[in-house]
Amino acid sequence: MKTIQGVLWDNDGVLVNTEQLFYESNRDLLLPYGIDLTPKQFFDWFLDNNYGAWHVLLGQGHAIELVDRLRAERTALFAQRLRQARQLAMPGIGHVLAALRPHVAMGVVTSAYEQHFRISHASTGLLPHFDFVLTREMYGESKPAPDGYQLGLQRLGLAAAHCVAVEDSPRGLRAANAAGLECIVLRNPMNRHHAFDEAFCVVESMAELGEVLASFVPGMAPVGGQLEAFL
Repeated sequence: MKTIQGVLWDNDGVLVNTEQLFYESNRDLLLPYGIDLTPKQFFDWFLDNNYGAWHVLLGQGHAIELVDRLRAERTALFAQRLRQARQLAMPGIGHVLAALRPHVAMGVVTSAYEQHFRISHASTGLLPHFDFVLTREMYGESKPAPDGYQLGLQRLGLAAAHCVAVEDSPRGLRAANAAGLECIVLRNPMNRHHAFDEAFCVVESMAELGEVLASFVPGMAPVGGQLEAFL
């Protein structure tokens, strides 16, 4: 049985329920230009291939200056919608983190910029569970490159074989695997259709995630049943 000493967590779609807000921010900015961004396109372009929808604008003949302006507008719009959201923590995640915290080291490796990360966690109460947070400004290439996870392992002071990552996107999974990490993928409405064949396992709920993580940690009580009652 695999045992672990550390867990590296993705943020959006794993710790906080923010991906729908990010999708809507992109969709609303692109719609005036005749691009009706669907959830499937958002997943494929942003969460799998990591190139956004800007290629569509450029293909229509728009200048790069427009893309730069819309990126800045999206940053502001997404921040506004995060501030307006009432509760962003994923249901049950606090329970999972609290159960793990006495047993393993934990860090966050996110593609979110610090501004958006801090706003999304303004009232979650989750940050004390982590030894560190690595936002997009803190490492070289973004996911699916392994840079963030490699730095995360350095910060943990642990080998990849003694850790796991928790992700929800194909590019995040590829980044974790490229850093030598086995990766657990958490299902959510945005990624239901994707197979995630390269994942260590795919879990369908927060309760199942808690059960899998507990199985890796000697001395940690199973949390799945508790979570089902909690949720």
